[in-house]
Formats: sequence, structure tokens, C-alpha cells
Amino acid sequence: MASRKSVRSTPAEPDELAAEAPDDGAGSAASGLEEIVSSIGPKLRELRAQRGLSLQQLAERSDVSAAAIHKIERNGMVPTITTLLKLAGALNRPVSYFVEEDQLDNRPVAFTTPSSRRNVYTSHQGIDLAGFSGPYGRFFLAGAVATVESSANSGKKPMEHPGEELVLVLDGQFEIDVDGETYRLGEGDSLHWRTDRPHRWRNDTSKPVRAVWLALRPL
Repeated sequence: MASRKSVRSTPAEPDELAAEAPDDGAGSAASGLEEIVSSIGPKLRELRAQRGLSLQQLAERSDVSAAAIHKIERNGMVPTITTLLKLAGALNRPVSYFVEEDQLDNRPVAFTTPSSRRNVYTSHQGIDLAGFSGPYGRFFLAGAVATVESSANSGKKPMEHPGEELVLVLDGQFEIDVDGETYRLGEGDSLHWRTDRPHRWRNDTSKPVRAVWLALRPL
């Protein structure tokens, strides 16, 4: 699924961290951050192996060099947000998959209220996805309420990746191209397609579009 506003923060520089001794809370936070950063490489390596992709194949899919991927996997380099977005998109995972702490809750159910919906990260501009599905790893189906701004689109190059997507338009009009055919969706219309076929989306109207967007997460 395509999506998502990221929450930006400005981390302290190394010199600033060394300027004064942190209290216990700050030390705990720094330790937690280090654990999250150090987990990116192993998660990337494991996910690439699950997909059966070589370094070069992932490099071609993501437009990130094989050498850089190799360094990231071995924690020899911390990826920028742009690099991580490219890798996440190529592996059909949100950026949150790489940077969130492991979930200890393994219950087979996830309850989400409107106020607890979480932003789903995406490299596309002009689309906001408020996720209402359970976490990756525990569930295969992803769902979000999408708001697509006027003139937003998924780019000139069609996307192809394993899985399925299903979109139900709540308000506005939306165009989706699948395998060379264009579908114009209005309020109440839906489109379900296999994402291994070339596809792209766009809002070429002057008003935002609201839709329910579901995606089947492949193994």
C-alpha cells in the first residue's frame, strides 16, 4: 500500500550527548535508540533472504547500491530516511517495520480506535494513511483510511510487487491503472487487484479523496 506522513525528529549530535551526563531516563532512551538502530541491518538481511533476493536484485528494485545494502545489513552504515524508504518500498514493508521496537504482544487480535490509528509510512507525496490493522509479523492483512490530496499520484513508473490491494472510495474520485487499463472510482466504488500486475494511482481532481485501502502482506 502506498503511504504516509513520517514523524520527524532532530537527534542530538554526538558532541551534545557528551556535553553532560544524561539522567537515568535519558540513558535508557539512548540505549533504546541504539537497539532500534542496530536492529535495522538484521531485519533487512532477514527480509531480503525471505524474498530470495540477492544484493544486486534488491539494489535494482530499490535504486540503492548493493554495496550500501551490504553495509547496512552488517550495521556498517546507518541508512538515511530516503534510503530506508526506498528499501522498505522495494520489500513491500513500511519504514516502521525497520524502526519500531519488537512487539511483545502476540495475541491473535488487535483492537484499534480512531484516536489510536497510526500513520503508515510511504515514499509517495500527498497521501496520508491512518492504519487501523494489526502489526506486521502477526497479521498478513493491512488496512488504512487513506486521504489522497489533489494532484497526488504514485509516480510515472507503475509499481509491481507480490500481494493484493483493495480500495473502497468513501468520498471523491480516484483513478487507478492496472495492467494497462484505467479505472475511475467514485463514491462507493471499489477496486480489487493483484499487485504483481503493473499498477499506479492518481487524484487528478481539485478535491481530496478519502478511501479505505486494504493490502494483503505477502510472506
